[in-house]
Amino acid sequence: MNEVLYLEVPTPDLDAVRQWLQHDFEMPQGKRELTPDGIRLHLDANQGGMSAELVAFLWPLNRTTYLKVFRWSGTASSAERQVLKALTQQAQRRFPNTYPTPPEVDLSQTSIFEALAPYYPKTAHYFQRFPNGEYDLKRVYWWEQRWRSEARKRTQPRSVVQLQPARSLADLLAEQPASSDAGSTVATATPAYDLIYVGGALGSIHAALMAQLGYKVLLLERLPFGRMNREWNISRQEFQGLIDLGLFTPEEFEAMIAREYVDGFNKFFDANNPAIAKAPILHTPNVLNIAIDSEELLRQCGEKLRAAGGEIWDETEFQQATIASDGFLLSATHLPSQAPRQVTGRLLVDAMGTASPIAWQLNGGRAFDSVCPTVGAVIDGGFEPGVWDSQYGDVLNSHGDVSRGRQLIWELFPGRDQDLTFYLFHYHQVHPDNPGSLLEMYEDFFTILPEYRRCDLDQLTWKKATFGYIPGFFSIGSDDRRVACDRLVAMGDAASLQSPLVFTGFGSLVRNLPRLTVLLDFALHHDLLQAKHLNQIRAFQSNIAVTWLFSKGMMVPTGKQISPERVNAMLNTFFGILAEESPDVADRFIKDRAGWGMFNRMALRAAWKNPALLLWIWELAGSRDMMRWVGSYLNFTVMALISWLLSWLPAFTRSLRPWLAPRYPALWFWLLARSYAVTYGMGAPPPVDFTEFGRSPSGLDSSPVSDPDSTCKESVSSSNAPSH
Repeated sequence: MNEVLYLEVPTPDLDAVRQWLQHDFEMPQGKRELTPDGIRLHLDANQGGMSAELVAFLWPLNRTTYLKVFRWSGTASSAERQVLKALTQQAQRRFPNTYPTPPEVDLSQTSIFEALAPYYPKTAHYFQRFPNGEYDLKRVYWWEQRWRSEARKRTQPRSVVQLQPARSLADLLAEQPASSDAGSTVATATPAYDLIYVGGALGSIHAALMAQLGYKVLLLERLPFGRMNREWNISRQEFQGLIDLGLFTPEEFEAMIAREYVDGFNKFFDANNPAIAKAPILHTPNVLNIAIDSEELLRQCGEKLRAAGGEIWDETEFQQATIASDGFLLSATHLPSQAPRQVTGRLLVDAMGTASPIAWQLNGGRAFDSVCPTVGAVIDGGFEPGVWDSQYGDVLNSHGDVSRGRQLIWELFPGRDQDLTFYLFHYHQVHPDNPGSLLEMYEDFFTILPEYRRCDLDQLTWKKATFGYIPGFFSIGSDDRRVACDRLVAMGDAASLQSPLVFTGFGSLVRNLPRLTVLLDFALHHDLLQAKHLNQIRAFQSNIAVTWLFSKGMMVPTGKQISPERVNAMLNTFFGILAEESPDVADRFIKDRAGWGMFNRMALRAAWKNPALLLWIWELAGSRDMMRWVGSYLNFTVMALISWLLSWLPAFTRSLRPWLAPRYPALWFWLLARSYAVTYGMGAPPPVDFTEFGRSPSGLDSSPVSDPDSTCKESVSSSNAPSH
């Protein structure tokens, strides 16, 4: 008995597929015999040969349907090929990939649960069991609609930032009408704040740190501050950077730890893979093994920010910013009262993540090339004994093949007491017709969670919903993406720097926080706030950029169908090689620390083990992206060589600071950024060095040095800001 065909039929309606297969499938020849799960096909005999028999059967998994055909007897023949071709073509015509759009809802007439129940019944049902379920489901809906709106406007993104370098803040403010609500408007011709952060999750971490350095900081957050729909995991080694910077003490860090697990597992479904693409479990005991109490971390950041003189405007939504020669004017809306707010500052920090309209505008609509739609939940018990041991985490796991154009991947992290945090996500290429759906993913989540980990959903105690869009950008070089314009810089997910394995802004921000902070501190101190300077403040790593082809190989292009086992086969090839290496190699790879030699050795081993791997990736990526990746690889190679040749640069740059920085601050800033490129940029960050700040944290030179020339005028409108 030989397998001759494996198809995914992208619908959860097993009965409809069975009806089609048993009654509507038009056989080019042979006879059909019905079976409980499919059909038996009796084909005509070859000339002088024996008749052949095929068996086709269906089964449901991952909220979709799969079809396999085996040759039960006989040999391969032209008749068999005709039948298999007809089966494939007719199945794809009858059950094409579809990409549902959430309905427009009017919540003044009905509840979010009633509005979505006809389309997402399990999602509407189980969100009612969360303590803040109605609020959270509204936010899921809002976030998806916001993401879809931006993805469909890629060619003409909204203009929310205007550059007016020839005008001063006083000129801008003179045009603003007097507000009827004096308490809602706080705008002065002298910048009221050194830094204004928009986005209170990752933004709060950096805002607290900069406030402790003596800067006057304001943080805007659309939600009530401290609320977030995601949990954070990290390792001790990585979190140590926040301790070394003085943001937290070791005791505060220990109090934030919800759980430290013993080991983490990485395993992808391989029942349908060829032998060369099967792999053992990869153990990663020091990867994401610390579950952080995210709300406690944000609470402490908020306290530290306020204690250092900073302010927080929560439930306040960014509207637009107008950038002048000596600062910027930001307009926002206080959501509970719908009152307008205005405020001025020296530097605006975009930390809005994938919801950021600024990121779309700065990059001409190409803010993100890929995204991980991610959904999940925190539960407080309900599993039967023996289902899961809370001493262990599931770092990456799949329990089935491609489902409706997506390879679904699970994460499971133990939390405090009986808490377990689940995530379900997939790697997705952004497409206007198929941006990626959180609501579809939640319907998957509530349907297939019992398949992944044996449980009864009605017995689980639902504690918190976790969801979001995590972005990625396919970089060729460090200047391939704009992260800044005059007096504006992006950080975190808004800067869209991706790791195809961990793929989250929290880890990237923490790993790169020392260099981002030192560079930003120096830029503010010397008023190097033009685009040409601020675009150097980025967490770019050449060793991560070269791996975007790996994540590309996990994305099924919109409208295309591939062999269902293909993505799992690629993942198992690579992770099987990691499992054969020392634990340190896997640890470095997953934490974005792999260098040029390690990357090439692993790539060559993968190609040797599974020669079809390159062809599979080529099929998914296409020739254009393959050529782009060659550019990334060449840049990585050149940077590796430069890093080796200039290993002396960081120490040399620091030695020049006392003489060079006061006289030629822009030159020294450029040297500092280059020195970070050969260390952080290659996944080899040096220890935190407080002397790099070069001054007392309370010292602040606020004398402005205006430079009206801007390198981002092409992508940021210079039209007049509308009045308020």
